[in-house]
Amino acid sequence: MAIEQQIFDSMDMLTSFFLGSAFITLLFSTVLLTVLFIAAVYIYFAFAYKSIAEKLKYKKSWLAWIPVAQWAMLLQLGGFHWAWIFLLLVPILGWLAFIILLIIAHWKIFEKLKYPGWFSLSMIIPRIGFILYGIAVGIVAWQKKSAAQSKKSH
Repeated sequence: MAIEQQIFDSMDMLTSFFLGSAFITLLFSTVLLTVLFIAAVYIYFAFAYKSIAEKLKYKKSWLAWIPVAQWAMLLQLGGFHWAWIFLLLVPILGWLAFIILLIIAHWKIFEKLKYPGWFSLSMIIPRIGFILYGIAVGIVAWQKKSAAQSKKSH
């Protein structure tokens, strides 16, 4: 009976080991995929913002690669002073004011590039807004407009 108990204990330990290993592997894989997804989204937007800044002949388009500086750059491209970025230091009301300024800045940027300003409102649509905003930024950044298309938008 003691031998049978030792066998069962050994099997319990092996089962626990494999279940623990599977859980850790799953957790690590989930974290890794999340980090890769976030990095891919960040790189996409950095390329898009850099392209938009270059279209508007902004001399420091490389700021698109620096996390908070890219927002300051977008504010400047939209006609605001870069220092409005400090609204982020004020919880809730400052964040809300900053988001409103960023939407207005995007509206102005899109119109400067002859696209509908309302594209900027896509970022506030619940659930799908981030995806729509990403598509809108990509269109503004990389779509080539012909002279006929530019005349139609006036």
